[in-house]
Amino acid sequence: MDDRRPEARAAALELLVALEEALFFAGPPRLGLTGPPGAGKSTLLDALVRRARARGETVGVLAVDPSSPRSGGALLGDRVRVRASAGDPGVFLRSLAARDRLGGLAESARAGVFVLAATFDLVVVETVGVGQSEAEVAALVDTLVWVAQPGAGDLLQYMKAGALELPDVVVVNKADIGAAAERTASELAAGLSLAERHAWEPPVLRVSARDGSGLAELEAALARHRAWLGAEGRLAARRRHGRDAAVRDFLLREHGRVGLAAGGGSAAVDEALRREPDASGFALAARLGEAIQAALRSGPR
Repeated sequence: MDDRRPEARAAALELLVALEEALFFAGPPRLGLTGPPGAGKSTLLDALVRRARARGETVGVLAVDPSSPRSGGALLGDRVRVRASAGDPGVFLRSLAARDRLGGLAESARAGVFVLAATFDLVVVETVGVGQSEAEVAALVDTLVWVAQPGAGDLLQYMKAGALELPDVVVVNKADIGAAAERTASELAAGLSLAERHAWEPPVLRVSARDGSGLAELEAALARHRAWLGAEGRLAARRRHGRDAAVRDFLLREHGRVGLAAGGGSAAVDEALRREPDASGFALAARLGEAIQAALRSGPR
């Protein structure tokens, strides 16, 4: 994912296309954890990993960290975020640098998800949680968990940003502190009732990753959402939506609006996505990118 040499990128693309074609509508659950800094996402992740390992499940984690202003790499690196992974061959943690992605996702995150999905029973993506755009991680995972900090006073900010329209499950962490957690849960439930939703109504759960309370209820909610996705083709539709979003984002980021226009604009991209609903997003992005480059080289006619 990180080797930028042309020959390495070509080999990586071949592998990623094969993985996506095999795992596009199959493979393990893909869980996203996001939310504001300080909400306790890493502590919650550690608790969930421990419980998964107790059931005999293997877990692959992509942890998207802030970037170092000097090196551009992950600022926190492979720090001791998930204590359950120490010396456990059934847990793999990879830290990725977010770089300039405000949505909290590193550029290689989607590739990493497919690599981990080929090996582990559960894939988890934990994001920086900057709160400016959670749509990217929502398009990458099957179930998005938004973790809230009790009494942080940030509900209005996230309601304005539209973030509460995206989660499938909302967790108020640190529920052991009592009244503040109860109040935050009530506020979030009220806010979610105003958000534009479809058939699934996200539950608001109070959890304490420290003492373990509410974790069983959280896992039950994740299982219900997984079952809901499995009906009426919802999982396939969600993953296809994620593929489409990734292709559009890649083309715009790599070639800009001028390049995209030279290749026929957004309409041409949308038509290609509709024409091949089950094709690999990695392959489509590469092919459409080559067409854009050819159009730019040929110049205006």
